[in-house]
Amino acid sequence: MNKFYITTTLPYVNAPPHIGFALEMAQADAIARYQKLLGKEVFFNTGTDEHGIKIYQKALESDKEIQAYVNEYAEKFKKLMPVLGISDDIHFIRTTDEYHVKACREFWKRVDKNGFIEKKNYKVKYCVGCELEKTDQELDHDKCPIHPNMELEIREEENYFFKFSKLQKQLLSLYKKYPDFVVPDFRFNEIKKFVGNGLQDFSISRLREKMPWGVPVPGDEDHVMYVWFDALINYISTLGWGNQQSAISNQQFEEFWGTKANPKALQIAGKDNLRQQSAMWQAMLLAAGLPTSRQIIIHGFINSGGQKMSKSLGNVADPYAIIHQLEEKGLSNEQATDALRYYLLGEISTFEDGDYTFEHLVEVYNGKLANGLGNLTSRILKMAASNSIKYQVLSIKYKENENLKQYELQKAMQEIWKEMGELDEYIQKNEPFKTIKTDREKGEADIRYLLEQLHHIAVKLQPFLPQTSEKILQVINEPKLENIPKLFPRIEA
Repeated sequence: MNKFYITTTLPYVNAPPHIGFALEMAQADAIARYQKLLGKEVFFNTGTDEHGIKIYQKALESDKEIQAYVNEYAEKFKKLMPVLGISDDIHFIRTTDEYHVKACREFWKRVDKNGFIEKKNYKVKYCVGCELEKTDQELDHDKCPIHPNMELEIREEENYFFKFSKLQKQLLSLYKKYPDFVVPDFRFNEIKKFVGNGLQDFSISRLREKMPWGVPVPGDEDHVMYVWFDALINYISTLGWGNQQSAISNQQFEEFWGTKANPKALQIAGKDNLRQQSAMWQAMLLAAGLPTSRQIIIHGFINSGGQKMSKSLGNVADPYAIIHQLEEKGLSNEQATDALRYYLLGEISTFEDGDYTFEHLVEVYNGKLANGLGNLTSRILKMAASNSIKYQVLSIKYKENENLKQYELQKAMQEIWKEMGELDEYIQKNEPFKTIKTDREKGEADIRYLLEQLHHIAVKLQPFLPQTSEKILQVINEPKLENIPKLFPRIEA
């Protein structure tokens, strides 16, 4: 069986989950489900990033022991998986897991042995929000464009550095070898320009006395690893790399992550992670002598009513709260979950920034799900049940979808809704509910055709709305009035 690997980024546990993380999880889950439908064995990775100064400071502010603090927040992210309808066989890694720490130390040793780590003094402008050093070219009037309300820190101390500058040519060769290494194209152009302009070595350690919460540097307990260096390694530590005690063998690591000649890993990340995922992480892998990733999908941000979401504006959307609001309006948990999944996958652009308000979610729900998919399904199944018409579902192999092949999730969903519109038009034009009363043979043929097309639609919905798809497929073989599901009841705005 072909192997397929996909991973999200790991969110910091310094705040509860927000809708941006839900978007990334839903996108990754749809891709993972699609690959399973094509017959592949999928390794789907996510988890939590639990080291770094922001988390350390948050724990101090909360007056909590730091391990207890990260345990509490990690659980909030883990419990979100079923709330979003994520595949139940997902691998959930925490960067405080012992096997991850072992892999980090092994990775450091390899990079150091290969000559890509050195210790030196440095002075740099540092954004705590990004947990990244910033060059003057990246700043806007001496402010980080992503965190303009945060004052940059000027840091001067002795640290270990990763020799990023030595890997420019290898990165550019990687990008040339795989012209679809980053999608969409305009993000790929951004990172090629960034690397092409020259790279600066970056700090990969912090003094333990200033920031004690991190993975100890091998051979120098006075330092802990820089948060990005530590966190990025999760993508391979989750597969058992660097840990002989892992239940996952080196063979399986190669089968899922790939080899230098045949890299396989697919990563998905937000646009604020472009540099870390497609340049820093790839350079780290090259320095360690390991296979790079094969492809990286970059999605946009979700705004709220045209404004950037921020704690100060109080407009950060919480996926738990969204599900609760939908349930308060009378939806079941399953209906609320698929309503949110539809919005994230069908209404938010796969690659560009999107927008969310609860009012728009309700409007979309009523229009596309209640009046659209729910009403169409009910009409077809009622016609079949009322006239004792059965449709024999044959085993249909899930066909490769060109939009999904290009990770155009929104376009793939729009295609499904277009097909539903065509079925509505077919019903209006042919009126099989009338025809069957005067021409039984013609009416049966029309209704059986509608059942067949509804079955195709339900199959195509599997990666996106798995629970809804399952409900339709369960009754389509032998529709009975008492078994027809009320998929999506209308709700008040």
